[in-house]
Amino acid sequence: MHAALWAPWRMAYLRDLEAKAAEAGAAAPTALPNFLAAYWARPDLDESQHVIHRDERGMVLLNRYPYSNGHLLVALGEPQPSIDRYVPADRAHFWRLMELAMDLCQHALRPQGMNAGINLGAAGGAGLPEHLHGHVVPRWSGDTNFMSVIGEVRTVPDSLDRTFTLYMSQLPASRARLGLARG
Repeated sequence: MHAALWAPWRMAYLRDLEAKAAEAGAAAPTALPNFLAAYWARPDLDESQHVIHRDERGMVLLNRYPYSNGHLLVALGEPQPSIDRYVPADRAHFWRLMELAMDLCQHALRPQGMNAGINLGAAGGAGLPEHLHGHVVPRWSGDTNFMSVIGEVRTVPDSLDRTFTLYMSQLPASRARLGLARG
């Protein structure tokens, strides 16, 4: 017998996918819409979309469907499927944004460790294979337990809004430490 974990908030996400597919004339959603491109196009919505840092080339934002509390995404504004498609200056900037995300995570949440990297291609686990993005996932001893290992369910102990506030309060100090201009 399978146990059920009720997550009614997921239905809003699925309905949104269906609505976007209908707008595009598709019968059903076949792939995730490129939310990173949509977020990049709407800087006026940064707070509601939990974009923590934005500059002329890219952004750092909270993942709405996190692996753990405080999971950050890093993306350049221009969608490309792999790092080698970007010019060298953009590649370097991507890694500077990853460094900012790791610094934010370390100083705002004080995790015991982190996973940081990129997933390339659908087979490599990329949810948006057409738009390269990085992940910074804070980790704590014992954060992988029976819920995630057996039940394939992640427990996220804090709200996105509260985590966003923690990151935003840390942002000026992280930018200063790394010598990054205000976005």
